[in-house]
Amino acid sequence: MEIHDPPTPRSLVPVLRFLGLVVLGATVGGVAALFAAGFVRGVLWLNEILLISPRSRMMFAWPEWLILTTVAVPALGGLIVGHLHQTLPERRPHTPTDAIAAVQTRRGRLPLKAGAVSAFTALLSLGAGASVGQYGPLVHLGASLGSLGARLLRLSRSDDNITIACGVAAAIATAFNAPLAGIVFAHEVVLRHYALRAFAPVAAAALVGHVIATQALAQGALFHVAETVVPQAWEFALFVAIGGLGALLAGGYMHAILGVGRFARQLPLRPALQPALAGALLGVAALWVPDILGMGQETLRFATIAGAFGSGELLLVLGLKVAATALCLGMGFSGGVFSPALVVGMLFGALCGTLTASLTGISQETFVFYAVCGMVAVTAPVIGAPLTSLLIVFELTGNYALTTAALASVTLASPIAAQLFGRSLFDIQLRERGLDLSSGRDQALLMDTRVSDYLTRECVTLSPGASLDEAIVGIARQHHAEAYLVDDRGHFHGCVTLADLEAARQEEPPPRQARECLDMTRPILSPDTTLWAAMALLEKVTSEALAVVDDGVFCGVVYEVTIAHAYLDQSDTLRREEHGHG
Repeated sequence: MEIHDPPTPRSLVPVLRFLGLVVLGATVGGVAALFAAGFVRGVLWLNEILLISPRSRMMFAWPEWLILTTVAVPALGGLIVGHLHQTLPERRPHTPTDAIAAVQTRRGRLPLKAGAVSAFTALLSLGAGASVGQYGPLVHLGASLGSLGARLLRLSRSDDNITIACGVAAAIATAFNAPLAGIVFAHEVVLRHYALRAFAPVAAAALVGHVIATQALAQGALFHVAETVVPQAWEFALFVAIGGLGALLAGGYMHAILGVGRFARQLPLRPALQPALAGALLGVAALWVPDILGMGQETLRFATIAGAFGSGELLLVLGLKVAATALCLGMGFSGGVFSPALVVGMLFGALCGTLTASLTGISQETFVFYAVCGMVAVTAPVIGAPLTSLLIVFELTGNYALTTAALASVTLASPIAAQLFGRSLFDIQLRERGLDLSSGRDQALLMDTRVSDYLTRECVTLSPGASLDEAIVGIARQHHAEAYLVDDRGHFHGCVTLADLEAARQEEPPPRQARECLDMTRPILSPDTTLWAAMALLEKVTSEALAVVDDGVFCGVVYEVTIAHAYLDQSDTLRREEHGHG
């Protein structure tokens, strides 16, 4: 019988480090959950005292003052938010998009100031009634807390990515009372892999967040669904159709937000004042349709009840909610896109259910199925997380039949939206910032890495006036295949290869100077050129290296073998990380 030696203390080090990461994940989850719960309660408190919530508006005793506050509160909130954003380097709030970029490019280290200011301005935005979401700010806040924990403990970038995901999972688990959805969202949207090494810390964070939300804080669910009947078989075809139409609505919703943002950049109005203008316009519209104010949780709950809204009301509130959200987010309010997408999707599904009942005459006992199918058909493409959307439905309702109906909608919604618009609004925003994740994480890393990081001056440089023989001897003595012509002021004149020089020497008469043999097809790089772009250029030319030139001045070269090694190193790092080896 084979006898194995007991593990040595050294072999226990990886196990202890892993257990420490799990404990850290649970700690981050607890802290993020407390902040998330405090954030939600802070928003509700502001909504009450600022007359944004339906209950506070109904109980207010002076209707003439209510008209003034409806316009003034969002406008003043926008004024404060706009000026606070000017304190950030980017002059904009940070969102889950920034957390995704930090993880996918392995930069990590989310800045604490940006996270704190963005969370505070989101609190003010939501409290003042802006039509934005709370889940995006909670996700970014959790990610920032996770990054802070990794930074304080001086952990590696891989561990930093995991702690960011822990904060994200805890925020989702706390906000939705849905720990499974929190775990899947962190893996599906932020990490974009399911490494075993990341799973345990993320699961611990989500579990702690869920316990704090349900036990310590007794936080209620987003909406409640009573017992339902099983829909008829033919209705599942309608659920699939709702998914296809919901994908188009999700695309319109996303591009409305992006379009208003582009329009706002062209406005002759200071960015600090743009949220105030958006708030004033929102308030004026809310005088007639107050349902568009804030997160719209009451609207979300009523949309699950058959007959609570007529078809015309549903269509009106849906259109105004899309417009209000695009106006607020596009013009600089801080907040997320998920909560408004939930409301828009639920209204859309309720509209489909109402129209189906009026056209077919069927009972509205399955009305909630249509509402929930519309909800996931819109939200899943917006956040790029179909599995998370389904798990949220299941964990909120505990209804398997309802989740199956939602699956029918998501089956068509996510692929159509991905083909027509992109994987998610986050990915579209990143693409507009120059980070394209559509071709995988390895390409994103190479597109985020500059050739200046691999620059070297270890190459052959010659004077532009060097003779043919001097150039050949200079290159051969240093055992290189090419040289770069640089004058006394450091200006770059071109590249010559040893092969071209030797061939020119056989001509009659031979050229007198090396610069007469310049390789005019050789591309040059700038310090900001990405490794991905450099690799694409190397496919078109056979060379030892490519020159890096900044405004005509020679900076050095990047060798082909260096670019290849960088690519292999990045790929190996990702492979080890995604297979659980750190």
